[in-house]
Amino acid sequence: MCKATHNNNSDHALQSKVSTDELKQVDNKPNDLYGWAFPDENLKVTDHFSSLLFGGSVGNTVLEFVLLVAPYTMPFILGKESPIFHIEENIPFQELATFFIICAIIRRIYNAYLEAVFFSFPILRTQSLSEHRLKKKRDLMGRDIEQLEQLDRHDKGTMLSQFVLNFGLYFILPGFYPAAAEEGKEQTLQERFVRLLLNHYIMSFGMYWAHRSLHVVPFLWRNVHSLHHYAKHPLSRNTYEDHWFDNFFNAIIGHTFAQILIPLDRPTFYFSRIFRILESLEKHSGVSCGFNIAHSMQQWLPFAQMPHHHDWHHEGFKGSNFTFSSVGGLWDCLFGTRKGGRYTANNMYAATREDKSKNCNIFDLPKWFSPVYPLIGVTVAVCLKLKNGLAT
Repeated sequence: MCKATHNNNSDHALQSKVSTDELKQVDNKPNDLYGWAFPDENLKVTDHFSSLLFGGSVGNTVLEFVLLVAPYTMPFILGKESPIFHIEENIPFQELATFFIICAIIRRIYNAYLEAVFFSFPILRTQSLSEHRLKKKRDLMGRDIEQLEQLDRHDKGTMLSQFVLNFGLYFILPGFYPAAAEEGKEQTLQERFVRLLLNHYIMSFGMYWAHRSLHVVPFLWRNVHSLHHYAKHPLSRNTYEDHWFDNFFNAIIGHTFAQILIPLDRPTFYFSRIFRILESLEKHSGVSCGFNIAHSMQQWLPFAQMPHHHDWHHEGFKGSNFTFSSVGGLWDCLFGTRKGGRYTANNMYAATREDKSKNCNIFDLPKWFSPVYPLIGVTVAVCLKLKNGLAT
């Protein structure tokens, strides 16, 4: 699946030295090993996976569990026949609750998988081990204790705000979570494919300008997005470690607006959500190769991106005002913000056509233009669509 094409003995030697030195500075806990020091290089992939699968904050895990279970149990408490759980245009409420539980399980398993790959195969990393050299009181991703405490508070805010958004949409926008199509009226495979592409490109258009705004609007950078960029050497666990409003804003501009403008039917909707979970985790994974399932699936698209593009984006903190796109990479090329980043990693195994040809030009937008303008345009389009009815 992934080819290791160069010698990395020096990195292995450094890993042993770093691991030994840093272990003296942390408590002997699994989370400390993977958070503040590299684990033993001789561990197997399965060893890493099992250790990482049940890692993380106990408090946040309990909160996540409560927020996942509560909607599932509500029909049993209030009565399954209650009209609030039977909105004709929507999928059944309990099915939606089950789907979010499945998404949470997939996130946890896939995160553990990606990090197990990162720790098991140093030669496949986008950044070499020497660049992950541990600094005093900073974790493997470059954050200090104060920053981690700040992010922990926002993790809780993210879970609560996403809970309100996800289930609020069920009641506010009937049809947003599409019910099963009537027999004989199902979309063809070709229509589903075209709608999926259009939906994802509209989603990535909104998220591109939202992301770019978060970088170039001083207030948004200083008070919101800079928290996510505390991680200079991202791992998949960093994916949702943001200011809570960052995640909330992107969920509205991305998934929500795209589903309103180009509605997906039930099976395509499910696929889209799960694909986006994989893609989001992968671009923060620190490895860019065939182990990245979602990125490998879309690498045939024009201007496709791989995780090494976003990895490089994190290295420069605010200075890396490039490669903002999620899903594909069309908008970065079109609006002059595409850079190859670390495409030479692992002997260019994951390099894309644009990386090799360097045919995406870097240029500035006119001074009068604000990245907020396209967001206003998309919002107006959504309002007009809602005025005319959600279903198409």
